[in-house]
Amino acid sequence: MSYQINKGINRPIEFKGLKAQYIGYLGGGLVILLVLFAILYLIGVAVYLCILIILGLGSLLFHQAFSLSHKYGEHGLMKRNARKYLPTYLKFKTRTLFYEKR
Repeated sequence: MSYQINKGINRPIEFKGLKAQYIGYLGGGLVILLVLFAILYLIGVAVYLCILIILGLGSLLFHQAFSLSHKYGEHGLMKRNARKYLPTYLKFKTRTLFYEKR
């Protein structure tokens, strides 16, 4: 009896070079750009100017998402942000914590 092996198991989600959470960041950014276009249009900004602004911001969003995905990979950006919350040193006034027997 032969079984087919699914080679996609335990691999990160990837779409056109974007990995993991960067797909969500790009999708959220596109939704925000859509809302921004609607707001600019309702305010009364010229349509061509709205399109120009949204295209510029959209290209910046795509460039930033792809560069972050390529630079940090699947978990690198979360690790970089988590490093900010690590203490520079630990200070203990007593050593009793290390002498306790359990």
